[in-house]
Amino acid sequence: MRCCTAVAVVAALGIMSTSASLAADKKYDPGASDTEIKIGQTMPYSGPASAYGTQGRTEAAYWRMINSQGGINGRKITLLSMDDGYSPPKTVEQTRKLVEQDEILADIGSLGTPTNSSIQKYLNGKRIPHILISTGASKWNDPKNFPWTTPFYPPYAQEAKIYGKYILKELPNAKIGVIYQNDDFGKDYLKGFKEALGEKADLIVKELSYEVTDPTIDSQIVNLKTAGADVLMTITTPKFGAQAIRKVTDLGWKPTHFIVSVASSIGGVLEPAGLEASTGLITALATKVVGDPAWDSDQGVQDYLAFMKQWYPEGNPIDGSNQIGYTSAQFTAIILKNCGDVLTRENVLKQATNLGKVSLPLFLPGITVSVTPMDYSTFDTFKLAKFDGKTWKFFGENLSTASR
Repeated sequence: MRCCTAVAVVAALGIMSTSASLAADKKYDPGASDTEIKIGQTMPYSGPASAYGTQGRTEAAYWRMINSQGGINGRKITLLSMDDGYSPPKTVEQTRKLVEQDEILADIGSLGTPTNSSIQKYLNGKRIPHILISTGASKWNDPKNFPWTTPFYPPYAQEAKIYGKYILKELPNAKIGVIYQNDDFGKDYLKGFKEALGEKADLIVKELSYEVTDPTIDSQIVNLKTAGADVLMTITTPKFGAQAIRKVTDLGWKPTHFIVSVASSIGGVLEPAGLEASTGLITALATKVVGDPAWDSDQGVQDYLAFMKQWYPEGNPIDGSNQIGYTSAQFTAIILKNCGDVLTRENVLKQATNLGKVSLPLFLPGITVSVTPMDYSTFDTFKLAKFDGKTWKFFGENLSTASR
């Protein structure tokens, strides 16, 4: 049976079109034809960041839904989503295969900061769109040096500034302990956090890093507690976020605990860590909280839940990675639809970098994303939320770090 609510989402986004207004002259690069648009990506379906893999499965499910309804501008979407194990050398290997053997039109939605870093120069050198990558490192907003790479994730440094500003206002005498992943992902968050603290950066009494290949971060959490921290800033991916939450509880430690949005998924992090142990966590989000009764009557949330039930029933709808995959696929659909019959790599990039104030169904009210040829950043507005043992509850106003 066809999912009516999902159809409504498709119609609302204007994905399918047979309009006579489409350009009469068709232009194709490798990966595109009258009947198909072939795109590729890499995902950590295995390895230390495998919790993120469900994001790629959601995207694949979305394209199955779109294809069942006629595709985009009459063309079916073929998504080649390859496992890189969150290992940069494997990312390079899989990406070269996607480009040189599978001949994809564009690399869309590949996940991870270290992994995307390993292929950025290669894809830009070959003028292959490397767009909507799932990482919020500030380095991706560099249209001058890497015009073919664009992000689609709340910028880490901007999000971190929200936490820093909140601490300065509400916890001016804090003793802060920081745990962060020792790569561009973690360092970006740390940089933004310290910038927001400014001359009060000495509130940080200890900062410790970990490697993504480490089995646990238990010793770091113990050391941060021993240092006397009463505020904990956890900058981790999901696996280590769950470890931090559990260890804090095991120690009987009760700091004011901030956790970055990357590790804030209820289904992917908080449930495995323990909902009781997660109570009181603070994060900053740009999207609605699926599973919170406050959003039960929201049309965007209802459509998402209907999509998951029909097209990806084995997926956990309250896992934030699934919500990101759904939203990323919707944004991709807008770009491809706007390409019309000019399915060249140059036009894909043009459409991806000329989008103003796009609002998608799972965004919080008032939050939009914009991309221009001179500024590839997307999200710049967040809202703080505290976990109450069941769901994230928003508090305060939308907080913006926008400079534009």
